[in-house]
Amino acid sequence: SASTPGHTTKHRSTSPRAEALENDRRANNVGFALTLLQRRLASSPAAIHRSLQRRRQRLEDRLRDPFAGTESASLDTSDAEAIADLEDAPEIERDTAEAELLGRATTARTIPELKAEIATLQRLERLAADVFRSRRDAKWRELASVFREVFTSSGLHGRVAEPSRHPYGAGDIPSHAPSASQKLVIFTEHRDTLDYLQDRIATLLGRPGSLVVVHGGLRRKDRLRAQEAFRNDPETQVLLATDAAGEGINLQRAHLMVNYDLPWNPNRIEQRFGRIHRIGQHQVCHLWNLVADGTREGDVYGSLLEKLEQARESLGGKVFDVLGKLHFEGKPLRDLLKEAVRYGERPDVKARLGRVVEHALDHDKLRDLLEDQALAHGTIDARKLRKVREEMERAEARRLQPHYVESFFKEAFRQLGGRAQQREARRYQISHVPAVVRARNRSTGNRKPVLPRYERIAFDKELELPPGKPPAVFVCPGHPLLDAVLDLTLERNRDLLKRGSILVDARDAGTEPRVLLYLEHSVQDASVSRTGVRRVVSKQVLHVEMDSSGRARHLDYAPYLDYRPLADNEPGTAAILGRPECQWIDRGLEDRVLQYAVAQVVPKHLEAVKKLREQLINKTRSAVRDRLTKEINFWDRRAQELKAKDKAGRIAAGEAARRADALQVRLKTRLATLDLEQQISPRPPVVLGGVLVVPKGLLEEMAGRAHPADPPDPTNLRPDTQAAAARAREAVMEIERALGFEPVDREFDRLGYDIESHVPDTGKLRFIEVKGRVTGARTLTVTRNEILYSLNRPDDYILAIVEFLEDGGQRVRYLRRPFHREPDFGVTSVNYDFADLLARSQEPS
Repeated sequence: SASTPGHTTKHRSTSPRAEALENDRRANNVGFALTLLQRRLASSPAAIHRSLQRRRQRLEDRLRDPFAGTESASLDTSDAEAIADLEDAPEIERDTAEAELLGRATTARTIPELKAEIATLQRLERLAADVFRSRRDAKWRELASVFREVFTSSGLHGRVAEPSRHPYGAGDIPSHAPSASQKLVIFTEHRDTLDYLQDRIATLLGRPGSLVVVHGGLRRKDRLRAQEAFRNDPETQVLLATDAAGEGINLQRAHLMVNYDLPWNPNRIEQRFGRIHRIGQHQVCHLWNLVADGTREGDVYGSLLEKLEQARESLGGKVFDVLGKLHFEGKPLRDLLKEAVRYGERPDVKARLGRVVEHALDHDKLRDLLEDQALAHGTIDARKLRKVREEMERAEARRLQPHYVESFFKEAFRQLGGRAQQREARRYQISHVPAVVRARNRSTGNRKPVLPRYERIAFDKELELPPGKPPAVFVCPGHPLLDAVLDLTLERNRDLLKRGSILVDARDAGTEPRVLLYLEHSVQDASVSRTGVRRVVSKQVLHVEMDSSGRARHLDYAPYLDYRPLADNEPGTAAILGRPECQWIDRGLEDRVLQYAVAQVVPKHLEAVKKLREQLINKTRSAVRDRLTKEINFWDRRAQELKAKDKAGRIAAGEAARRADALQVRLKTRLATLDLEQQISPRPPVVLGGVLVVPKGLLEEMAGRAHPADPPDPTNLRPDTQAAAARAREAVMEIERALGFEPVDREFDRLGYDIESHVPDTGKLRFIEVKGRVTGARTLTVTRNEILYSLNRPDDYILAIVEFLEDGGQRVRYLRRPFHREPDFGVTSVNYDFADLLARSQEPS
């Protein structure tokens, strides 16, 4: 419970005068102001003290300024119902409107009445100040007990603040010793209560960095910084927030939450809990709802929560998920609470409210709501669904391997002065992020901050939330820490990319070198940033390969990962570039590659981005127009209604009309912005760097060495073996067709597999790598990329082994899950024992 000695006096001395104004339009405003004060009273001593203080100061200002009377009176009769509609408005807008009403609504009609009201406020303010200074706050004691349960060795057990319950079906609260990484989210309704709790929690924990706050007055970047600190800094254990932290923020790092104040719109309870209770949450989530006993709001909410818990136990469903859909005699919960606050002392009203709650929680009604929520109302065309699924599976198979990101980051971070210490398998702790990395993130304008330290980081999504271990930050392209390290590394080594390098294709026994250029291509829209630069909406790195005859092709994946650097005992750069086979390489090469990219690759990138962009913007435009048009119509209608009333009503009508006009401007601006975002155009591609790809056969020829005596390998795509490779793929595709699948030859797309085989009617894909060898071969060579692709899609990847028999026939065997670990970073290919692979294989299926 949380109450002040002045609570009863306040309500009994002022409410009758407000009710006496029943035929005066001021009564509505005064009653609503009293309701707001009751909510602050139930929130904290600080909230009621500051509210009474501000109200007393505003009324004293009116008493001192006799010329402000007319204006004040007109403002006193502003539309309280419109302010009540701001329950779900942005925090600052709602607080401003409520503060305006609290400061101006009064029952006083004369100067003596105004002086009497000020005297009452002074007395109540002194009482509230005494309670505040006494620090005897039962609601705070309940929160402190939660802290003791969470952050001490006693674990999560013991009594939960009554009458709250854990409403999400997690069962009994377990007794366990919490780790030092335990994180807790606390929500409050009022900024004054947030400031009050911030001081007391910081004192209780004794560590300034253990607490961060989020409220509507924070700038977006400060809000993001607080969020990142809470999620990733091991020293930050508590997030104290208003509903500004419920607006699309992922707080899944925590699994404990306290509603210090309960919102009057119960949908927001679910929205708050949804910040931690999300898909991918591996821990049981716990929620404490603190209800101020002895207050009229608390009586209604406490009864509601108790009866909901009883319904949950009997129905076995998540009844709290439909709390926002409940109606009480056709009214939302907010109206029921307002009535309880204003008239709850009357026995007849109290009894009726109890019956309303009981009727709203009828088991049949709850069961219907739960069943309705479980129904799926959307459908998607089967053909489109199959296509989407295929694209998702291809993307998964081609995704950037976490191993590459991990290897790059560790070495680049070390060169920048940082250190990542391994704590578990492929999970690391960073105790200190160098200042140069943090500064680079700020200079790049990344909205998410780079933290001074990270309790855990991981590069594989599956290692982000292992059971029993501290959650890790998933470091991947787009994460600010990786982006800052990458940007600094590029700045320090960009000239090396432009100078180029020489790599060896160990699979190519030919003698014709080729050039691989890296290009960056961006697609922009028509919107302009603060610096005057058009915004980039998509960026790709293109790999274009060109041979001595001028033929170019775009490779969808990073082919250089299958190549290796020159060995110390192999010919050097000068000797290779001096060969006749390399004389076609000249300064005009870049221009030819750029022309090819502009003609063949850029249009595909532009079309893909444009298609997705248009779909997204069209949906957004429809949603924005629908939502803002409804708001505009509402305020237009309110303005028309108020115009028909007295002079004060006409003034309020002007406010409503101005709000409608502002929303109209907002709608026009937002639609204009969407129009700019839909105007997509390509930027010219830029060459970042390149490599000369030297086939292994050329190096052997320069060294005067003969080809190995191993039987010929049909997978080696020299001119004399391409037919054998095609024969192996065709044999596999014939088997796939016989099995009822739809195979497509993707060998020359160089994707890391040779065949995509469609599973009819499902959209699933089988990724098949074909290896053909003659009978008697000792080894089978697999590239690094082929191994890593198999690990990306282990259930859908097949190694098809085609054995060419001496009698001219062939035998095909399938090997599922052929590889079990990633090769070391410097390895480009691995030789496997051919007989062992055959022994582990089986008949195609």
